[in-house]
Amino acid sequence: MRLLMLGGTEFAGRAVVEAALGRGWEVTVFHRGRHEAPRGVRTLLGDRTAPGGLAALEGDPGEWDVVVDTWSAAPRAVRDPARLLRGRAGRYVYVSSCSVYEWAPPPGYGEQAPLVEGASADAGPTDYARDKRGGELAAVDAFGADRSVLVRAGLILGPYENVGRLPWWLNRMARGGPVLAPGPRDLPLQYIDVRDLAEWILGAAERGLSGPYNLISPQGHTTMGGLLEACAGVTGGTAELRWTAPEVILRAGIEPWTQLPVWVPPGSDLHDALHSADVSRAVATGLRCRPVAETVSDTWDWLRDLGGVAPRRPDRTDKGLDPEVEAKVLAGTGGAGGTTP
Repeated sequence: MRLLMLGGTEFAGRAVVEAALGRGWEVTVFHRGRHEAPRGVRTLLGDRTAPGGLAALEGDPGEWDVVVDTWSAAPRAVRDPARLLRGRAGRYVYVSSCSVYEWAPPPGYGEQAPLVEGASADAGPTDYARDKRGGELAAVDAFGADRSVLVRAGLILGPYENVGRLPWWLNRMARGGPVLAPGPRDLPLQYIDVRDLAEWILGAAERGLSGPYNLISPQGHTTMGGLLEACAGVTGGTAELRWTAPEVILRAGIEPWTQLPVWVPPGSDLHDALHSADVSRAVATGLRCRPVAETVSDTWDWLRDLGGVAPRRPDRTDKGLDPEVEAKVLAGTGGAGGTTP
């Protein structure tokens, strides 16, 4: 198989490239040159957002079995390469997001749930949901519904993460001491290890799949307790998890998802949207999800190799809780009051 990866030097794109190389595929990476591409690929340099930025693709004689694209800003930056490549590639896989569903999606929503309105393949940057939906429209417009795959990912974790969620928790656990652990402990989570995402994408290309797929682990693949206990264990076990009730956390003005990454309170629209998608279609087509302990351990190994400082995307918000705020909340609960099992 011949893969053209648009991007391919960071997080999801890099995981796809490494997985493809592991399968013995021929890989071409088109990127801006800001980060080094993985060894073993053929590189084309260009910036799809700049005038003439696709010249390297235009002048290259290559043909590919599949193009994979993870773009998450202006949809027209998906439209232009997709139109350029539709006669030279067999399939276009666009890594989209479950954010494309109309807010708030019902619990257990599948791929046929209503989508956000107002998106366009020709648009400049708008908001994340419409940018991703516009990217979907651009892929389908160029390759047709029968030659495009729309990967509606949810929370993505694992090595190379440049958003700051799991790296923040790992570094916090490594500091040790009492840790504000947002409850309930058995709160079910949905996420996808970036390497499992990559393997499913390549399998979808090999099998000639098409259409939209919610690509996250099955509901309750792990829990908040399972995730944080794995983080505490792998970083040395000196962290003391203090499970704290959601109402205590919210009353303190702490923002779910950003100040306490991954966590959102149970029963909220946000929890239903992030952690309750129906993924039966992806599971039926080969999705396999590794245990949370493996995701956490491998991410910790990668993070330590970087000296504990993960790369960060400049277009994403800062993640994590200020230590003073954490200490104040823990002191207010007495380390026990208001906690949840």
